[in-house]
Amino acid sequence: MNTDLYIIEYQLHGERKSFIIRSKIMRNADAWHWASCDAGIAPIPKPGKPPLKMVARPQAEQYGLSDVRWRESATADWNELPIQETGQAIC
Repeated sequence: MNTDLYIIEYQLHGERKSFIIRSKIMRNADAWHWASCDAGIAPIPKPGKPPLKMVARPQAEQYGLSDVRWRESATADWNELPIQETGQAIC
């Protein structure tokens, strides 16, 4: 099941950062752009609008962004959580 949620991890001046974003598709170029937005390098576009200008890897690297990685978020299966005798899920 596709959740449309992606975890993007990156380094900014050597400091590790990560965030979760909802997107229909994710490619390396998209991950670099969204990491640039999260780092404050690129402006965040208004919801539903395309980015004003995509930030490419070479430009992002000039501002200290590096090691951008992304992966699809896991889907939670709420039916597999153990239930206590009180009827509440154990989390």
